Amino acid sequence: MSSRKTAIVTGSTAGLGLATAEALARASHDVVLHGLMGQEEGERIAQDLASRFGVSAHYVQADLASPEGVASMIEAAVARAGAIDILVNNAVTRNFAHVEELAAEDWERALSVNLSAPFHAIRLVLPGMRQRGFGRIVNYASIYSFRAAARRVDYVTAKTAILGLTRTVALEVAGTDISCNAICPGTLPTPDIEARIARIAAEEGKDVETATREYLSARQPSGRFISLAAVTDLVVFLCRPGMADINGAAIPVDAGWAAA
Repeated sequence: MSSRKTAIVTGSTAGLGLATAEALARASHDVVLHGLMGQEEGERIAQDLASRFGVSAHYVQADLASPEGVASMIEAAVARAGAIDILVNNAVTRNFAHVEELAAEDWERALSVNLSAPFHAIRLVLPGMRQRGFGRIVNYASIYSFRAAARRVDYVTAKTAILGLTRTVALEVAGTDISCNAICPGTLPTPDIEARIARIAAEEGKDVETATREYLSARQPSGRFISLAAVTDLVVFLCRPGMADINGAAIPVDAGWAAA
C-alpha cells in the first residue's frame, strides 16, 4: 500500500489548518484545502503548497454550517483529488458571550460548524475508507474539551462533544486500518489568538508583549504558546501506516494545562 495519501483539512487557509495542510504536504501527502475565501485566492494558496512540496493540492470553498455545505465540500474534493484517505476536522467558529447573552442563531451556527460538520464529513468519507481498507480521521478538539471557560459556552460544549464523536467512531472502526482520534491543543499562535491579544492590549493600554505574557500566564503553565509544529507533527504521526492501534484517543498538546 502506498504511503502517499490524499488528505482534506477543513478550515485550512490560515492558522492551524494551513499549518496542518503544510505538514501533510511535507510528508508527501496530496492535500485539499477548504475555506470560505474565494476560489481564486484559495487556489493560489493550494498551488503554493503544490510547488513547495511537490504534491497535488486543491482548494474547495464551502460553508459548513449545513449538511448540504459539508456534502458539497466532500463531493468537490473527491472530484478534484480523488478518494479521501485522511480527514482533519479543523474548521471552527467562535463566540464570546455569557449564556444569557449569546444569540440563538450564533449558538446554532457554532454547533453546526464545530460539531455537526465533523459528523457529516466523517459519515461521508467513512464508506470509502472502509472500501479501500485505510483511513485516518483526526478531530481537532481543545483544552476546552476537558475544562470550561466563562463566555465560551458554544465552543466548550462543541469541543467536549467532539470527544464523544471521536470515541464512538473509533469503536465502530476498531479492528480495521482506520482510526479516529482527537487532538486537544492549548493556546496556539494563530491569527485569531494574536488579534484577540492585540485587542486586549489596546483596550487595557498595554503593549502587545505585556498583554501576551499576561494572557499566556493565566492559561499555559509553560508561560508560552504551544507550537503549531507540536500539533501538526502529531497529525502526521497518527496518519502513518501502522498507527491504527492509536484509536479513540484524546491527546492533549498543552504543555501541562490539562494537568493543572
